[in-house]
Amino acid sequence: MTNINDDIASYDLKQTITTNRLVGMWRMLTGYQWLIVGAAVAIGLAAVFRTSFFYLLRYYTDDVLGSKTQAYLLPWIALGFILLALGQGSFTFTAGRWAAAAAEGATVRLRDYLYDHIQRLTFGYHDKTSTGELIQRATSDVDMLRRFYGEEAIGFGHIVMMFLVNFIALLLLNVQLALISVIVIPFLFIISILFFKRIAKRYEAFQEQEGKLSTTLQENLSGIRVVRAFARQEYEREKFEVDNHERFRRGKRLLILHAFYWPSTDILVGIQLLIGYFIGATMAINGTISVGTYVAYMGILGWLLWPMRNLGRIVVQMSTGVVSFGRVLDIIKEDREPLDDGRYQPQKPLQGDIRFEHVEFEYDADTPVLHDINFHCQVGQSIALIGTTGSGKTSLVNLLPRFYDYTGGSIKLDGIELRDYPRSYLRRNIGVVQQEPFLFSRTLRENIIYGVERDVTDAEVEEAARAAAIHDVIVGFPDGYRTLVGEKGVTLSGGQKQRITLARTLLKDPRILILDDATSSVDTGTEAAIRDALIQLMPGRTTFIIAHRIQTVMDADMILVLEAGRVVQCGVHSDLVNVDGPYQQIYHLQSRIEDELTQELANML
Repeated sequence: MTNINDDIASYDLKQTITTNRLVGMWRMLTGYQWLIVGAAVAIGLAAVFRTSFFYLLRYYTDDVLGSKTQAYLLPWIALGFILLALGQGSFTFTAGRWAAAAAEGATVRLRDYLYDHIQRLTFGYHDKTSTGELIQRATSDVDMLRRFYGEEAIGFGHIVMMFLVNFIALLLLNVQLALISVIVIPFLFIISILFFKRIAKRYEAFQEQEGKLSTTLQENLSGIRVVRAFARQEYEREKFEVDNHERFRRGKRLLILHAFYWPSTDILVGIQLLIGYFIGATMAINGTISVGTYVAYMGILGWLLWPMRNLGRIVVQMSTGVVSFGRVLDIIKEDREPLDDGRYQPQKPLQGDIRFEHVEFEYDADTPVLHDINFHCQVGQSIALIGTTGSGKTSLVNLLPRFYDYTGGSIKLDGIELRDYPRSYLRRNIGVVQQEPFLFSRTLRENIIYGVERDVTDAEVEEAARAAAIHDVIVGFPDGYRTLVGEKGVTLSGGQKQRITLARTLLKDPRILILDDATSSVDTGTEAAIRDALIQLMPGRTTFIIAHRIQTVMDADMILVLEAGRVVQCGVHSDLVNVDGPYQQIYHLQSRIEDELTQELANML
């Protein structure tokens, strides 16, 4: 937990969306802006103390140095130098502390917001956005913003305050010298602006490639077992090298631009110093100014030009911060999936009567997925979906919890239009066992109770595990239900992971149960055990079963055969198996394969 004030923490970062990124970055500091302003003031005061050092040095040179009558002032002048140094150091420390506090506070809030925001984005957004790219933006780009607020933003304020204070000090010393000292400032400013624009473009290209490289690495690590199983290490290495070389190429172009900037500014600053020192020395020799004034002028001139030289570095870093802000803003701009947007607020428990009427669905305008789907599923019935890969089975069941919204037709749940139900209500009452099981790096018990919004007893956990035919496996582990699962469940077999996710869904006690090929990763014996357990649990629940094996779906109350997003057959097993069509073809094909395998095993024995 953080100690951020609730009002500050609850600030909606969508208010940072604006056409001017610098304005948006300032808004992102809402709640911490006073710290940045205070830091800028502290820097100004530090600059005053620093410049006062040279005024004291002028007094010492002109009035004390070499004067026997003023010798008693030496300890006081020394004390003055010490106090000025302490004052400068104190205000510099205060400025750095406040800037760091603002930067850390703003980025902690930003990270929390992004983590929550990403989880609430639509399924469609996650379908088109790579995980590596999201990680890159939520980590590297956020860290770049932290550096911008803590270093570059306050550094820019430092430059402005140092320039103003030192220029005013020069005016008080000698107006002519002050005006001569800023001849190159416009040129430094123009060069900085030009570099800002070019570096921003190159840095954005570099960050895009960095995100692509992160995606390649993330995918490789996630699929490392597949890579090794198919001996594709060399291919993956070459693929990574191509992306890495492109990152190197873009990074080199960025660094070359950086390297070109410094000599150009150094030349201008050197010319300005040479002009200032020469004219100042000439004026001192001619008696126009005192030696003390010339000594003070040389010191102040250095502190006038040094910040302007560093303006380029700050501008370069600001350009990277602005680019990173834009990349983060791309995520913030995305609309969240509204979980409680339904017009109908259910007052009674969900029953599970579902009716599809001429339902159409497409992920985008160019890829229609479902066409004219019609069927009626009564409370407690089991509906099986069977068909070739890509026929639309998973897309159809994904409409029920409103992972996606249908684009045409009507779906009624208990007589109410499905779109009128809040998504949160549907997902509390619909349990889904995904085709690809996912486990967290936690204990088996924590994985089973995940998503259950109530206190769960050990007996309930074990009952769900027994129903999923996984209890005996779990108690066989040394730590039982306290066994830690490896990342994504790599310490378990595919069938064991599938049964853990099934137990998780059963413990949720949903009114509608969706099994998306939930027994694809288990052997026939385990499948039979799960099927027998589900038969005991299905009464009163509306169940959708997606499967490829006829044996899994033959007991369903209704079987839908899908082809290219259309229902081409509908009925029960005893009817469909006797009708010429896709179902009968699948049945005969699977029966023949099983007979051949049985015969082959018999011959081996």
